[in-house]
Amino acid sequence: MTTKPVAAWPRIHATTREDGSGEVIINGTARPIETSRPEDARAAIVELVTETAAKVDRPVRLTATGPDGTWPLIVHPDGTVEADEDTEQAPPRRTRRRQATTAPDPTRAQPATREPANREPEQDAPTPTPWGAHAPAATPAARRSFLTSEQTEEPATKGARGLLTRLGVRVSPSEAERSERADEQAVSQHWPGPRTIAIVNGKGGASKTPSTILLSAIFARYGGAGVLAWDNNQTRGTLGWRTEQGPHDATLLELLPQTDRLLGTAAQSADLAHYVHHQTRDRFDVLRSKPMALAHEQRVEPGDVDAIHAVAAKYYRLIFIDSGNDESDPMWLRMIDHADQIVVATTTRDDHAEAGALLLEALAERDERGAELAAGAVVIVSQADPKATTTQVDRIADGFQPLAREAVTVPFDPAMVDGLLRLGALNERTRRAWLHAAAAVARGL
Repeated sequence: MTTKPVAAWPRIHATTREDGSGEVIINGTARPIETSRPEDARAAIVELVTETAAKVDRPVRLTATGPDGTWPLIVHPDGTVEADEDTEQAPPRRTRRRQATTAPDPTRAQPATREPANREPEQDAPTPTPWGAHAPAATPAARRSFLTSEQTEEPATKGARGLLTRLGVRVSPSEAERSERADEQAVSQHWPGPRTIAIVNGKGGASKTPSTILLSAIFARYGGAGVLAWDNNQTRGTLGWRTEQGPHDATLLELLPQTDRLLGTAAQSADLAHYVHHQTRDRFDVLRSKPMALAHEQRVEPGDVDAIHAVAAKYYRLIFIDSGNDESDPMWLRMIDHADQIVVATTTRDDHAEAGALLLEALAERDERGAELAAGAVVIVSQADPKATTTQVDRIADGFQPLAREAVTVPFDPAMVDGLLRLGALNERTRRAWLHAAAAVARGL
């Protein structure tokens, strides 16, 4: 924290380049910097500006520009560098949250805004005695715990600020990094009791399976083990095709006859390894359907869904269910009965988005619980078309604003199109978008 006022003078601007060169301009006078690496140039700039701060005996403002952007900083006479929070602004979050549109109900009691008429007048502070002591208060003040302490923010780790930290200059994180840390904290939480999240859309190809995989991967990587992705699909569910296969080919059809044993007191969590497929890099488990079999050969009844869910809820803290396209299927309806939250997966195609919107509207009219699930839903809009513009993506997300709690967008990424899908295969921008989407889900748990 700044202990002295920040000097408005001198005016200091600094520039670094990829080749390690740069310059510092102090009150219009330029001083060249010649090094072999950008990080050496930044260190030299900090040293020069520190000398200036020492001369004026107070912190000074530095506007630093480099290949990665521009950062307003404050440099102290002792060499400490911190972000200039008075000039830095947080980047916009591409999230659409539903806005309240209904007026307050006049029949409901509203909080009182006037003070009661018989309120006692405020008493003046007690007058000290000539010896400096005060009369004892009627109610003693609560003692502050010795264990209470303020949380110290970790320094920056990303971008140019992170580079300064690695060079030994402690710099506070940018707003973008703070936002990322908040999302990481949200998905790292553990909740009391298991949670079930159903990923839904009545149209095929709407990105339900990729959404199931990547949400499971985010929660497992950040929050630890105990995450299951379950393919609840009667008609050729492809969750098993897009995830790693374990040392067996078991599906939910092999698990079903064992549910009573797995629910018994003698069963152990390691017994599930016979039936689920562990994802070695993304750290969650997959319960496959059998896409090579016809629907009538692997018919699952509502009672079977109950049995599988009972086993899943016993051994896993988070259950992500990839669903089929038939919203009238008893298997689909029973999944909804077990869901604590739903995620509507859609692409930027109009038919995918319309199917998702109709599903939410039908669910809201089904019953009271369906209305709660629809109101608390998260919509994930994946940019399936690489040529889609930001305006087109945002149009879909904005269209869901009256129907769901949040709508988040994910950019196009070739790694999501086909084949085995792993979180680490995505580019950094896409991984960040999925982390933000998972945090939106976490806020509803």
